[in-house]
Amino acid sequence: MRQYVQVPTVEQEKAYDYNSAFEPRPCMCLGVCCCCAALRPRYKRLVDNIFPEDPKDGLVKADMEKLTFYAVSAPEKLDRIGAYLAERLSRDVVRHRYGYVLIAMEALDQLLMACHSQSIKPFVESFLHMVAKLLESGEPKLQVLGTNSFVKFANIEEDTPSYHRRYDFFVSRFSAMCHSCDHDPEIQTEIRIAGIRGIQGVVRKTVNDELRATIWEPQHMDKIVPSLLFNMQKIEDIDRIGPPSSPTGGEKEENPALLAENCFRELLGRATYGNMNNAVRPVFAHLDHHRLWDPNEFAVSCFKIIMYSIQAQYSHHVIQEILGHLDVRKRDSPRVRAGIIQVLLEAVAIAAKGSVGPTVLEVFNTLLKHLRISVDFELGDRRSSAGSATFSTSSKESDERIVQNAIIQTIGFFGSNLPDYQRSEIMMFIMGKVPVLGTTSQSLDTSHLGDLGTRRIQIMLLRSLLMVTSGYKATTITNALPPPFLDPLLSPSLMEDSELRQLVLEVLHNLIDRHDNRAKLRGIRIIPDVSDLKIKRDKISRQDVSFMKKHGQQLYRHIYLGCKEEDNVQKNFELLFTSLALTTIELANEEVVIDLIRLAIALQDIAIINEDNLPMFNRCGIMALVAAYLNFLSQMIAVPAFCQHVSKVIETRSLEASYFLPETIFKDKCNLPKSLEKHEKDLFFLTNKIAESLGGSGYSVERLSVPYVPQVTDEDRLSRRKSIVDTVSIQVDILPGNNTDDKVDNTEEITFEALKKAIDNNGLEEQEKEKRRLVIEKFQKAPFEEIAAQCETKANLLHDRLAQILELTIRPPPSPSGTMTITAGHAHYQSVPVYEMKFPDLF
Repeated sequence: MRQYVQVPTVEQEKAYDYNSAFEPRPCMCLGVCCCCAALRPRYKRLVDNIFPEDPKDGLVKADMEKLTFYAVSAPEKLDRIGAYLAERLSRDVVRHRYGYVLIAMEALDQLLMACHSQSIKPFVESFLHMVAKLLESGEPKLQVLGTNSFVKFANIEEDTPSYHRRYDFFVSRFSAMCHSCDHDPEIQTEIRIAGIRGIQGVVRKTVNDELRATIWEPQHMDKIVPSLLFNMQKIEDIDRIGPPSSPTGGEKEENPALLAENCFRELLGRATYGNMNNAVRPVFAHLDHHRLWDPNEFAVSCFKIIMYSIQAQYSHHVIQEILGHLDVRKRDSPRVRAGIIQVLLEAVAIAAKGSVGPTVLEVFNTLLKHLRISVDFELGDRRSSAGSATFSTSSKESDERIVQNAIIQTIGFFGSNLPDYQRSEIMMFIMGKVPVLGTTSQSLDTSHLGDLGTRRIQIMLLRSLLMVTSGYKATTITNALPPPFLDPLLSPSLMEDSELRQLVLEVLHNLIDRHDNRAKLRGIRIIPDVSDLKIKRDKISRQDVSFMKKHGQQLYRHIYLGCKEEDNVQKNFELLFTSLALTTIELANEEVVIDLIRLAIALQDIAIINEDNLPMFNRCGIMALVAAYLNFLSQMIAVPAFCQHVSKVIETRSLEASYFLPETIFKDKCNLPKSLEKHEKDLFFLTNKIAESLGGSGYSVERLSVPYVPQVTDEDRLSRRKSIVDTVSIQVDILPGNNTDDKVDNTEEITFEALKKAIDNNGLEEQEKEKRRLVIEKFQKAPFEEIAAQCETKANLLHDRLAQILELTIRPPPSPSGTMTITAGHAHYQSVPVYEMKFPDLF
């Protein structure tokens, strides 16, 4: 009877090593002719047979086909095959027999590609264990080998997901490989490419399964995104911002920066609503840690890639994240904040129209808040360095200006991407933030900034509004200039700052000009032939006619008062001319034309009479403005007699008083006259001549005989200018006797002429009749708005007088105990003797 010696299942360091290629086979039987091999499981024998005696010969293909057929025929054996292969591979890695490691991984790859069934899942665990062993080794070739195997595995689509499988180790290991700092540049590049490809494989394997979204968790994104950005910094062509390119296979494999960028685009393209923020926030952390906001070329490039890669409906998530990060870094240096705002500007410019999200007002409110903060920092630095002008302080101020300009540009681009209905809301919102002196509104808090800071805020908000209104085309003027927007918009035009008035007029031009005629009217000049400009215009709609009836006087008033400012320069007159011309093109019917002529004649009277003591340049500038506008208006309405009168006056001026024309007065060196009182009437536009010329063409010229008088509103008091009430000669003597300063000297010198006028009753009666006739004619022909304006003027004056009276009557009488005064922080009482007290007359 034969005797057998039991073979141990595992021997130390030499388990299952029966191939002579590995080491000499020990003698394990007594009197038995090597029959123990038949007792080994078939799958182990098949696995052992794929390994040749010499690893240089490579995988035994014939035996590999047998192993593959066996695995496909008996899929329940896959887990055992995988475990056995993993055991052999672990032993070979420890013993540094890398030839057999390569053969084992090749066999695993072929088995993975050949077997597609639910039974492959236990085999996958063994496969991932082997890949992890390779990645943990310090040999670069093994790390690359493991990465390649994992990428092949990632491309396999499994029938059902495995929810218990996690890739935390692979995310960490591949991210570490992306930061390889090997001394050999070639090996370093090879390892980094392997790490990037591994991350790409993890993303492809996990990102498509909604029930297994562990890859989007913050702890994974904080490793993946910085690893990709670290390699993207090496990219040479930093301005490549378009959609993903299609590089050749060799270029894609050899360039880590290009491979990282494509992986980053793929990751962002797969992001959904719930995990978009987790993918974007690590970008901010990386840029902060490496101080890449100044300069910000790489930051801009990153966010351009983000905006082009994500789905359009998620653009507002990125914009909100940038705004949130701007709030976090609001105390940083101006250049850092300017870099973040520049990134926001680029992101907004790429965002699709209408996809900026529902929180539009919140976005603009955040930008305006940072605008105020920047102004506060600028003025704070200026105050702290008062008396010592240092280079660093001036540099900080210029940096803050960069921040402010970036915010303004961002607001403009953001507004231009909005639909019209949202843009009108933003216009109202920004206009509500403009601080107006003497008013309480929802404007930005500028109480601690002073007059200089308030002016800076006003200018920058109006510049922002100018950019938002650029390109805005409303169907009707009422939609472009609703009353809640028109009133606060025109308020800064009454302020004593030429730059503010210029910005207001430019905003008005953006809103009124609906046919892009403004560029054709640029510059104030005498236009020889208006038809050469090819001006586009439509028939005036009913809504526009109604708007001019309600708000026309308000527009005329602001143009009238804008011409009376002493600090007007050439640009102010040019913008005023453009305002009058655009109003004529877009809003003028026959009634509006008459009002505009009356306004022009009133402006001419300002320059001639000069009640406001304007400089001679301003007076000549107003005369030139009137000449340029009436020349334009006469050609627009095409009344021959009117054109002839205007042309004759302009021709006379060119010969005798060229300083009344824009081509001369706005030159650098122009000889100004000493006075305008001695000029003849041929140099002026006459109301009677204009009335005669227009009357023959069917115009209603009765109102031309009524001088234009602007309305008076509360805005005059808020704008620190003289009220028009002061120019109206109405005197009411209500307080005689008490105040000697307010006494009116009614004494008149008695002369022969005075006695003659007193005796001549007929002359007085004729004067009274003439006054009555003028009053009746005024109420019959003048528009209702002017009558209401004059009545309001008288009512306001009477109201002011009554307020003074009530203030005097309510004021408490002097007390014998005296009045308290505070000097040097101490209170003192000044007693008034009884005999010096003044009592009322009826006491």
